[in-house]
Amino acid sequence: MKPLLDVEHLAVTFSQYERGLRRREATALADMSVRVGPGDLVALVGASGAGKSLLGHAVLGILPPNASESGTVSYDGRPVDPAARRALAGREVALLPQSVTFLDPTATAGAQVRRAAQLAGVADPRAAAAEALASRGLGSAVAASYPHQLSGGMARRVLAAIALIGTPRLVIADEPTPGLAAVDVTRTLAGLREIAAGDRGVLLITHDLIGALGVADRVVVCDAGRTLEEAAVTAFAGDGAGLRHPYSRALWRALPRNRMEVSAC
Repeated sequence: MKPLLDVEHLAVTFSQYERGLRRREATALADMSVRVGPGDLVALVGASGAGKSLLGHAVLGILPPNASESGTVSYDGRPVDPAARRALAGREVALLPQSVTFLDPTATAGAQVRRAAQLAGVADPRAAAAEALASRGLGSAVAASYPHQLSGGMARRVLAAIALIGTPRLVIADEPTPGLAAVDVTRTLAGLREIAAGDRGVLLITHDLIGALGVADRVVVCDAGRTLEEAAVTAFAGDGAGLRHPYSRALWRALPRNRMEVSAC
């Protein structure tokens, strides 16, 4: 079965200008690969600055103008350039973003969910928006509120309603759980697993390795803009001997449940 998303050896470089208008190239992603098929929930894990969110933005075609890329991004079996990826965003490919600043500060939560429903081609955007908010425990008061009037947890649930309002075939969930109560973390991860169970694909970008292991089919470990390995969930056990790369083993062993053993990578 062909994958929904197939990223092969993606590299991203930014053109920057220093004092004296000297131009330099800064490489943010050097060699990233990840594959997500129908029914898959793949977790992309690594430390801050590893390039996880940047990969997600590249897949959506929303990198800034000073970015250049090499490698291949394919969707549903065919290579897609950044313009084609942008056309898929919000329709077939959805982003559940990391920051609540993705919300429009000038529009109410309800208006933003309705707008997303229209973009996704939902027949009755108003009814769909109300249902999407209600399914996340958010009522008419939240729908009428602006982002600055919402708590962090409420804002994240609004983002989830926006991202998942239609039936996207591929969901890129970028750190969807920080700031949520434990019960909401569980509900969010279970919801992503349910999406994948519906023959769709989910790329879960996260620091929460333990949470990811509870829902993922496979785990892709990255560091410094490079994919290091793709591992089965079962490899994250014991002392991590089932993991191929030293960094993956160190990441696993450093968790509190593993007594925070720190070793050289």
